[in-house]
Amino acid sequence: MNLVEIQTIHKSIWQPDHEQIRHWVDAALDGFNQDTEIVVRIVDEQESAELNEKYRHKQGPTNILSFPVEVPDGIELNLLGDLVVCAPVLEREALEQYKALSDHWAHIIVHGVLHLVGYDHINDDEAELMESQEIIILNKLSIKNPYLQDNEE
Repeated sequence: MNLVEIQTIHKSIWQPDHEQIRHWVDAALDGFNQDTEIVVRIVDEQESAELNEKYRHKQGPTNILSFPVEVPDGIELNLLGDLVVCAPVLEREALEQYKALSDHWAHIIVHGVLHLVGYDHINDDEAELMESQEIIILNKLSIKNPYLQDNEE
């Protein structure tokens, strides 16, 4: 069973409800053989920018930040980590990329969860593996490949 705590610091009319976010987290964790806990925090651009600067040393807000928990040996803890989603950035990206907002939310949540379980995209091989996993999960959610341009379909 996956426990998802959702903290809504920033609220807009275009945000998915908590049940939908939990559904996307569950889809990303399907096949993950342990009970987990994840915190999803929905924030504004100011908080996202502050966290991005503090932890990634990058300027400005970003769509999602993933903070995996590093559990010391011998400690049993089901907490995978925290996801910090910047709703205004995510909404703007969906408009700019001509993507359905709910599909982009799903993609970003899945992307963040995959980071929490160890996926990354630092080099090309890792990026390809992570993207392929995202595509598989999103396909199960009836969401088209987010990496294809409209003219490639």
